[in-house]
Amino acid sequence: MSHETYLHVAGVVYVALATNLALAAALGPLLAALVVVPDVRAGWPLLTVLAGGLGAPALAAAATVFASFSTDGTTTVLRTFARAWARSLRRAVPLGLGAGAVLVVLGVDAVVLAGTSWGALTLPLLTVVGLLTVAVAVLAAVGLAERPGARVRDLVRPAVWLAIRRWPFTLLSLAVLALLAAAVASRPALGLGLAAAPLLHVVWANSRWSLRPVPARVRIAT
Repeated sequence: MSHETYLHVAGVVYVALATNLALAAALGPLLAALVVVPDVRAGWPLLTVLAGGLGAPALAAAATVFASFSTDGTTTVLRTFARAWARSLRRAVPLGLGAGAVLVVLGVDAVVLAGTSWGALTLPLLTVVGLLTVAVAVLAAVGLAERPGARVRDLVRPAVWLAIRRWPFTLLSLAVLALLAAAVASRPALGLGLAAAPLLHVVWANSRWSLRPVPARVRIAT
Protein backbone atom coordinates (compact mmCIF):
# COMPACT_ATOMS: atom_id res chain seq x y z
CA MET A 1 0.00 0.00 0.00
CA SER A 2 1.07 3.57 -0.63
CA HIS A 3 1.70 5.87 2.29
CA GLU A 4 -1.53 7.77 1.60
CA THR A 5 -3.55 4.55 1.53
CA TYR A 6 -2.01 3.42 4.79
CA LEU A 7 -2.86 6.75 6.44
CA HIS A 8 -6.43 6.56 5.14
CA VAL A 9 -6.94 3.03 6.45
CA ALA A 10 -5.46 4.00 9.79
CA GLY A 11 -7.79 7.01 9.90
CA VAL A 12 -10.83 4.86 9.18
CA VAL A 13 -9.87 2.41 11.94
CA TYR A 14 -9.33 5.29 14.38
CA VAL A 15 -12.67 6.89 13.55
CA ALA A 16 -14.47 3.57 14.00
CA LEU A 17 -12.87 2.74 17.33
CA ALA A 18 -13.19 6.27 18.73
CA THR A 19 -16.82 6.46 17.63
CA ASN A 20 -17.51 3.14 19.32
CA LEU A 21 -15.99 4.51 22.52
CA ALA A 22 -18.12 7.65 22.32
CA LEU A 23 -21.25 5.59 21.65
CA ALA A 24 -20.52 3.40 24.66
CA ALA A 25 -20.27 6.50 26.84
CA ALA A 26 -23.47 8.01 25.42
CA LEU A 27 -25.37 4.74 25.86
CA GLY A 28 -23.89 3.97 29.29
CA PRO A 29 -27.21 4.12 31.18
CA LEU A 30 -28.76 1.68 28.70
CA LEU A 31 -25.88 -0.76 29.13
CA ALA A 32 -26.24 -0.48 32.89
CA ALA A 33 -29.97 -1.18 32.58
CA LEU A 34 -29.27 -4.28 30.51
CA VAL A 35 -27.11 -5.55 33.36
CA VAL A 36 -29.46 -4.51 36.18
CA VAL A 37 -32.76 -5.67 34.67
CA PRO A 38 -32.97 -9.39 35.51
CA ASP A 39 -35.39 -10.29 32.72
CA VAL A 40 -35.13 -8.32 29.51
CA ARG A 41 -38.46 -9.72 28.31
CA ALA A 42 -40.23 -8.32 31.37
CA GLY A 43 -38.39 -4.99 31.31
CA TRP A 44 -38.62 -4.32 27.58
CA PRO A 45 -40.90 -1.24 27.90
CA LEU A 46 -38.35 0.59 30.06
CA LEU A 47 -35.46 -0.53 27.88
CA THR A 48 -37.29 0.54 24.72
CA VAL A 49 -37.98 4.06 25.96
CA LEU A 50 -34.46 4.36 27.37
CA ALA A 51 -32.95 3.16 24.10
CA GLY A 52 -34.96 5.76 22.20
CA GLY A 53 -34.08 8.65 24.49
CA LEU A 54 -30.38 7.81 24.54
CA GLY A 55 -30.09 6.43 21.01
CA ALA A 56 -31.42 9.45 19.10
CA PRO A 57 -28.78 11.98 20.25
CA ALA A 58 -26.07 9.30 20.01
CA LEU A 59 -27.06 8.56 16.40
CA ALA A 60 -27.15 12.27 15.56
CA ALA A 61 -23.66 12.70 17.03
CA ALA A 62 -22.28 9.64 15.22
CA ALA A 63 -23.79 10.93 11.96
CA THR A 64 -22.00 14.23 12.49
CA VAL A 65 -18.70 12.38 12.93
CA PHE A 66 -19.28 10.34 9.76
CA ALA A 67 -20.23 13.43 7.77
CA SER A 68 -17.16 15.33 9.00
CA PHE A 69 -14.81 12.47 8.12
CA SER A 70 -16.48 11.98 4.74
CA THR A 71 -16.06 15.66 3.88
CA ASP A 72 -12.63 16.43 5.32
CA GLY A 73 -10.98 12.99 5.38
CA THR A 74 -10.15 13.50 9.05
CA THR A 75 -11.91 14.60 12.22
CA THR A 76 -11.40 14.94 15.94
CA VAL A 77 -13.88 12.19 16.73
CA LEU A 78 -14.44 12.61 20.45
CA ARG A 79 -14.69 16.39 20.32
CA THR A 80 -16.95 16.33 17.27
CA PHE A 81 -19.15 13.65 18.83
CA ALA A 82 -19.42 15.46 22.18
CA ARG A 83 -20.31 18.79 20.61
CA ALA A 84 -22.89 17.27 18.27
CA TRP A 85 -24.37 15.19 21.09
CA ALA A 86 -24.76 18.23 23.36
CA ARG A 87 -26.15 20.37 20.53
CA SER A 88 -28.79 17.78 19.58
CA LEU A 89 -29.97 16.86 23.08
CA ARG A 90 -32.85 19.33 23.27
CA ARG A 91 -34.38 18.04 20.05
CA ALA A 92 -33.16 14.47 19.79
CA VAL A 93 -34.15 13.26 23.26
CA PRO A 94 -37.87 14.11 22.83
CA LEU A 95 -37.72 12.53 19.37
CA GLY A 96 -36.27 9.30 20.75
CA LEU A 97 -38.54 9.22 23.78
CA GLY A 98 -41.58 9.76 21.57
CA ALA A 99 -40.58 6.95 19.22
CA GLY A 100 -39.90 4.67 22.18
CA ALA A 101 -43.28 5.45 23.72
CA VAL A 102 -45.04 4.67 20.44
CA LEU A 103 -43.22 1.34 20.23
CA VAL A 104 -44.23 0.48 23.81
CA VAL A 105 -47.89 1.23 23.08
CA LEU A 106 -47.75 -0.85 19.91
CA GLY A 107 -45.99 -3.67 21.76
CA VAL A 108 -48.55 -3.73 24.56
CA ASP A 109 -51.36 -3.77 22.01
CA ALA A 110 -49.68 -6.66 20.21
CA VAL A 111 -49.35 -8.66 23.45
CA VAL A 112 -52.99 -8.03 24.37
CA LEU A 113 -54.31 -8.91 20.91
CA ALA A 114 -52.09 -11.94 20.36
CA GLY A 115 -54.16 -15.11 20.15
CA THR A 116 -57.45 -13.26 19.64
CA SER A 117 -59.58 -13.00 16.54
CA TRP A 118 -58.51 -9.38 16.15
CA GLY A 119 -54.85 -10.30 16.38
CA ALA A 120 -54.62 -11.78 12.90
CA LEU A 121 -55.96 -8.52 11.46
CA THR A 122 -54.14 -5.98 13.60
CA LEU A 123 -50.73 -7.53 14.29
CA PRO A 124 -49.41 -6.99 10.71
CA LEU A 125 -50.58 -3.38 10.87
CA LEU A 126 -48.96 -2.85 14.27
CA THR A 127 -45.73 -4.32 12.94
CA VAL A 128 -45.68 -2.01 9.94
CA VAL A 129 -46.42 1.05 12.10
CA GLY A 130 -43.66 0.04 14.52
CA LEU A 131 -41.09 -0.36 11.76
CA LEU A 132 -42.15 2.94 10.21
CA THR A 133 -41.79 4.64 13.61
CA VAL A 134 -38.21 3.42 13.92
CA ALA A 135 -37.41 4.40 10.34
CA VAL A 136 -38.81 7.92 10.74
CA ALA A 137 -36.98 8.44 14.04
CA VAL A 138 -33.70 7.32 12.45
CA LEU A 139 -34.14 9.62 9.45
CA ALA A 140 -35.01 12.55 11.70
CA ALA A 141 -32.03 11.88 14.00
CA VAL A 142 -29.65 11.80 11.03
CA GLY A 143 -31.42 14.90 9.72
CA LEU A 144 -30.43 16.74 12.89
CA ALA A 145 -26.82 16.21 11.83
CA GLU A 146 -27.38 16.92 8.14
CA ARG A 147 -29.61 19.97 8.74
CA PRO A 148 -28.22 21.65 11.88
CA GLY A 149 -30.73 23.91 13.60
CA ALA A 150 -33.78 22.34 11.93
CA ARG A 151 -36.90 21.77 13.96
CA VAL A 152 -37.76 18.15 14.61
CA ARG A 153 -41.26 18.39 13.20
CA ASP A 154 -39.88 19.86 9.97
CA LEU A 155 -37.73 16.73 9.66
CA VAL A 156 -40.32 14.19 10.82
CA ARG A 157 -42.94 15.18 8.27
CA PRO A 158 -40.78 14.57 5.16
CA ALA A 159 -39.17 11.56 6.87
CA VAL A 160 -42.53 9.75 6.92
CA TRP A 161 -42.87 10.07 3.15
CA LEU A 162 -39.21 9.41 2.40
CA ALA A 163 -39.13 6.27 4.57
CA ILE A 164 -41.94 4.87 2.44
CA ARG A 165 -40.82 6.29 -0.89
CA ARG A 166 -37.27 4.95 -0.54
CA TRP A 167 -38.26 1.71 1.09
CA PRO A 168 -35.23 -0.36 -0.07
CA PHE A 169 -32.91 1.92 1.91
CA THR A 170 -35.35 1.90 4.81
CA LEU A 171 -35.46 -1.89 4.95
CA LEU A 172 -31.68 -2.13 4.78
CA SER A 173 -31.28 0.38 7.62
CA LEU A 174 -33.83 -1.48 9.74
CA ALA A 175 -32.08 -4.79 9.12
CA VAL A 176 -28.71 -3.29 10.09
CA LEU A 177 -30.20 -1.76 13.25
CA ALA A 178 -31.77 -5.09 14.17
CA LEU A 179 -28.38 -6.75 13.74
CA LEU A 180 -26.73 -4.12 15.93
CA ALA A 181 -29.44 -4.40 18.60
CA ALA A 182 -29.05 -8.18 18.68
CA ALA A 183 -25.26 -7.85 18.97
CA VAL A 184 -25.46 -5.33 21.81
CA ALA A 185 -28.14 -7.30 23.66
CA SER A 186 -26.16 -10.55 23.51
CA ARG A 187 -22.59 -9.24 23.82
CA PRO A 188 -22.56 -5.51 24.68
CA ALA A 189 -18.77 -5.21 24.70
CA LEU A 190 -18.35 -6.69 21.23
CA GLY A 191 -21.47 -5.02 19.85
CA LEU A 192 -20.45 -1.50 20.85
CA GLY A 193 -16.71 -2.07 20.81
CA LEU A 194 -16.43 -3.41 17.26
CA ALA A 195 -19.69 -3.48 15.32
CA ALA A 196 -21.46 -0.23 16.22
CA ALA A 197 -19.60 2.29 14.04
CA PRO A 198 -19.45 0.19 10.83
CA LEU A 199 -23.13 -0.74 11.08
CA LEU A 200 -24.26 2.80 11.95
CA HIS A 201 -22.20 4.10 9.04
CA VAL A 202 -24.40 2.04 6.72
CA VAL A 203 -27.51 3.49 8.41
CA TRP A 204 -26.10 7.00 8.09
CA ALA A 205 -25.25 6.56 4.40
CA ASN A 206 -28.72 5.21 3.62
CA SER A 207 -30.43 7.95 5.61
CA ARG A 208 -28.29 10.68 4.06
CA TRP A 209 -29.28 9.52 0.60
CA SER A 210 -32.95 9.32 1.55
CA LEU A 211 -32.88 12.85 3.00
CA ARG A 212 -31.51 14.45 -0.17
CA PRO A 213 -34.92 15.85 -1.23
CA VAL A 214 -35.21 17.74 2.07
CA PRO A 215 -34.17 21.38 1.48
CA ALA A 216 -30.75 22.31 2.81
CA ARG A 217 -32.38 25.22 4.62
CA VAL A 218 -35.38 24.28 6.67
CA ARG A 219 -37.01 26.31 9.38
CA ILE A 220 -34.62 26.96 12.24
CA ALA A 221 -35.60 25.77 15.72
CA THR A 222 -36.41 28.49 18.23
